[in-house]
Amino acid sequence: MKTAVEELLARHPQRLWRAEAGNPGRQKHLQDPGHSEVRDLLGGWPRGAITEIHSQVEGIGELRLLLPTIAALSQQEKRWILWCLPPYIPYAPALAAAGVRLDRMLIIHPRQRQDQLWTLESALRSGTCSAVLAWPPALEEAAQRRLQLAAETGNSMGFFFYRDVVSQRSPAALRLRLQPAGEHTRVQVEKRRGATAPAAANLELPLAI
Repeated sequence: MKTAVEELLARHPQRLWRAEAGNPGRQKHLQDPGHSEVRDLLGGWPRGAITEIHSQVEGIGELRLLLPTIAALSQQEKRWILWCLPPYIPYAPALAAAGVRLDRMLIIHPRQRQDQLWTLESALRSGTCSAVLAWPPALEEAAQRRLQLAAETGNSMGFFFYRDVVSQRSPAALRLRLQPAGEHTRVQVEKRRGATAPAAANLELPLAI
């Protein structure tokens, strides 16, 4: 004799959600990272939110971590990808070889701190940028909250790169820490909205592009 649950599954297989299928509401708000290892670790990048990527060493794969996502987002005809204050000029041939549309890229270097914050908030809030990659100065919590709200309003993904050691409070939806691990890069999840425990994985990420 079938149990009540088995009978429901038999009658309404398309209308019931199973736990192993993941949270459908959560998945709608995630961008496919394009890396199977990152997908297993995170599910995807949070949309309409800020992701912080911390590391003590430059060039250990932080951009390679995002490259499939940048390539996918660059195919959106009416939205841009903004690079704000990158420490080096992105290498155009490598980006193009990875499928990134260079005509959808914008690079800006505001000199004054006030202009930097205004640029980030405007780009995230406007709805014209699918993603904002930024290397901002240290931000006060109030400024962080304004930028997080701007990303939600504009449905834009902000990826903020920091070179520091000490973690601080932040309203960001996701915070990762990257560390060298032999020939790999260790990706440690320090904070993830809705997660109950930290996670980590060693990924093969080539050097910076």
